[in-house]
Amino acid sequence: MAAAPMRAPLRQEVLRGALAGAGGAGAGGLWKSIEVVATTGSTNTDLLARGGRSGQVLVAEEQTAGRGRMGRSWVSDPGAALTFSVLLRPASVPAAKRGWLPLLAGVAVATAVRAAASVPATLKWPNDVLVGERKLAGILAEQSGDAVVVGIGVNVATPAEALPASPAGVRATSLLAEGADVARDVLLVEVLRQLERWYLAFGADPDPDRSGLRAAYLAVCGTLGRRVRAELPGGRTVSGVAEDVDADGRLLVAEPGGTSPTPVSAGDVVHLR
Repeated sequence: MAAAPMRAPLRQEVLRGALAGAGGAGAGGLWKSIEVVATTGSTNTDLLARGGRSGQVLVAEEQTAGRGRMGRSWVSDPGAALTFSVLLRPASVPAAKRGWLPLLAGVAVATAVRAAASVPATLKWPNDVLVGERKLAGILAEQSGDAVVVGIGVNVATPAEALPASPAGVRATSLLAEGADVARDVLLVEVLRQLERWYLAFGADPDPDRSGLRAAYLAVCGTLGRRVRAELPGGRTVSGVAEDVDADGRLLVAEPGGTSPTPVSAGDVVHLR
């Protein structure tokens, strides 16, 4: 198996400067600090343990114990992926609407990939970032008290032959494998810009329709209109056509013979052919 090529290390002073020039990483922007470390177990775990003010960004060149949704592990070669977490304190967002934050992060990543790499990224509900049916990035949001930490991992420069098999049965991909050569710092700055844009808009008006978040999500969601199987906690499954995402961020699945769509709020969704 070929090793991923090493890329230039991320430099936090360059990232700070780029975000400051875009209106972030300053007194008036969302991002208050950006730190780059060579290696850590999990950036999510580190930020949850650290606590502190909203707007922290922690980036790792290598994660040795990264994790994704449903308890899955996330592994990357040093310098080949973009792995980072952000700490937010969404005081203005009611608890009932915080389920939209993982979907908001998905919108930010998919939009940033399209803008920075010209790769047509889409979302598999709730927030797996795909190219076609191949997984490009994963997002894990975790809450502790009034803090929400969002961890993001994007395969950037891993060659196709070095990509790991997905435990969920979804093939992995990378920007390099999709023919895109984009610097990780450029992609990171764009993701943070998009996160700031949508987080501030949703925080100012935590209604997914009035803020435009639901429309933006539907525009990049590749699950809608597909036959799917939703594997729910407890072993139950729901199969049918994914019709919509409701105001609570739930996937609405029309089961054969059902009188109304079944809302799915948590679980693993499989796209069926």
